[in-house]
Amino acid sequence: MMALIETNLPALQVVLPLVAAPLCAMLGRGSRSWAFATIVSWLTFLIALSLFTKTFGGTIISYEMGGWAPPVGIEYRVDVLNAFVLMIVSGMAAIVLPYARRSVAAEIPAERQSFFYTAFLLCLTGLLGVTITGDAFNVFVFLEISSLSTYALVASGAWRNKRALTAAYNYLIMGTVGATFFVIGIGMLYMVTGTLNMADLAVRIAAHGDSSTVHMGFVFILIGIGLKLAMFPLHLWLPNAYSFAPSAVTAFLAATATKVAVYVMLRFMFTVFGFDYEFQAATLEMVVLPLAILAMFAASLVAIFQDDLKRMLAYSSVAQIGYILLGLTFLTDTGLTAAIIHLFNHAVTKGALFMVAGCYVLMAGTSSISSLRGVGRDMPWTTAAFVVAGFSLIGLPLTVGFVSKWYLVLAALELGWWPVALLIMASSLLAIIYVWRVVETAYLQSAPEGTVRKEAPLSMLIPTWVLVAMSIWFGINAMTTSAAASRAADMLIGSSQILWED
Repeated sequence: MMALIETNLPALQVVLPLVAAPLCAMLGRGSRSWAFATIVSWLTFLIALSLFTKTFGGTIISYEMGGWAPPVGIEYRVDVLNAFVLMIVSGMAAIVLPYARRSVAAEIPAERQSFFYTAFLLCLTGLLGVTITGDAFNVFVFLEISSLSTYALVASGAWRNKRALTAAYNYLIMGTVGATFFVIGIGMLYMVTGTLNMADLAVRIAAHGDSSTVHMGFVFILIGIGLKLAMFPLHLWLPNAYSFAPSAVTAFLAATATKVAVYVMLRFMFTVFGFDYEFQAATLEMVVLPLAILAMFAASLVAIFQDDLKRMLAYSSVAQIGYILLGLTFLTDTGLTAAIIHLFNHAVTKGALFMVAGCYVLMAGTSSISSLRGVGRDMPWTTAAFVVAGFSLIGLPLTVGFVSKWYLVLAALELGWWPVALLIMASSLLAIIYVWRVVETAYLQSAPEGTVRKEAPLSMLIPTWVLVAMSIWFGINAMTTSAAASRAADMLIGSSQILWED
């Protein structure tokens, strides 16, 4: 029995939350559906952890769905890169769901909570499916599963603020445009190659040689995924979605959704297309790199002037996505290592910060920075968590944020791009400004007269501090995350070079 389960772990990674979602809706009461969704999330994390352990040494797991061999059948293909992302997504779900009980109970009506957790599990299913599948069209299908459930999750914030409906609608429009661009790009690749299996696509594209159809497919996929990952200036859906969604939803999406979209970009660019085409490398260097640097500064500058904490952190996320894309554009082992390790580091940091914002919403009744005067004395543990996670966002030593920026600076200096290295460090100074605004308000200003605020409950503080502790632990001892990111980067660049040499 155990051997059978172990053999089918890739399928169970997706099937478990998919089957659990409708069962969750049938449970009725919010507490029962919450407990069931939490157990499912822990099981998916254990499966992801097992897959990561198996692939860490370089093993690649190929799972044929229904016994149909690729490229005819759909293949689930697991290597160290997507196992690492699977662990991030399922791990964040396993941490966010315990946090969500009190938060969701306050923000979602009791009769709707089972449907909320159903949508959450469907979103988890989609994100895991996108990450694990080896079929290009299957990526589109799972992207739509995650996107449709995400629109519902964002819209569920309308019980607290009706503007969540507008935010969800804008997200739907932008997400649909992105999905359309993506599937058109996939269609163009299918026209040239006649296959949808990503490994087979890579071989046939390399054999086909230079092609305007492949070039256009690359551009459509880049724009489509750029919309999904909120690449500047295609990010306009993100601030409102993060600001008006329920707090638990914002924490989960900020830590996972854009990271999975970045993974898709990495997978297509290096596994499917490779980089012997001058067109692709030039697109990254002349288009994506300048936009990434613009995101680092423009989004950070906008964040400085935001009064709403969740909105400030949302614009900060756009800037952090700029760091990830910058590492990708270097097209070197060190640059890719920086991009991949920042997927984990930013998930941990921003997940903790949005959890803090959720604690403020629950206990102080607001996420407005100006209304949080003196909150550091009333909610010391919550505010201390913000300070430590804020240090990581800035990139101070002994935090995971420092590790990411260290690799980025190294990658820039390896190429002799010292102006880019200086820009990376300069943009970090902007993060100091908006993080300090919150710290100053919380600790150095007096609370309004008659204000009564209590510390957040342990059910929310413990998950928040788990992420804060991880941001410190993996900042001091970054061997595991650095090794995983480095091996994933070596695999992406190595497989691309071997493919084109062959």
